[in-house]
Amino acid sequence: MSPKALARIAVVCGVLAIIAVPVGVLVAQRSSQVSLLQGLYVATPTSIVLALIALLFVRRARLAAQRSVTGGRAPRLGRFTAWAGLYIGVASAVSLAVYGVLTRAQ
Repeated sequence: MSPKALARIAVVCGVLAIIAVPVGVLVAQRSSQVSLLQGLYVATPTSIVLALIALLFVRRARLAAQRSVTGGRAPRLGRFTAWAGLYIGVASAVSLAVYGVLTRAQ
């Protein structure tokens, strides 16, 4: 694959990682069958996995750009969206962990 295609895949995965947690919350708000915790139980690992996949594609795009004849820039937008998605996923995981500790403490 070309470095541009890999970078585009990284951006798409990163954006999906960023919006996974808000979509999980939105689904919980709109649906009477899904609670907020259930939405976050699905959205948090989804966000983290998508962000890690995006980071892998960023790395492959960077390596492919270095090996190409024309060179190329590093996929900055893909790296930004991947890290932002990972931060959101980890923050959501920390919030779920704190909630779990507080409910066990009661």
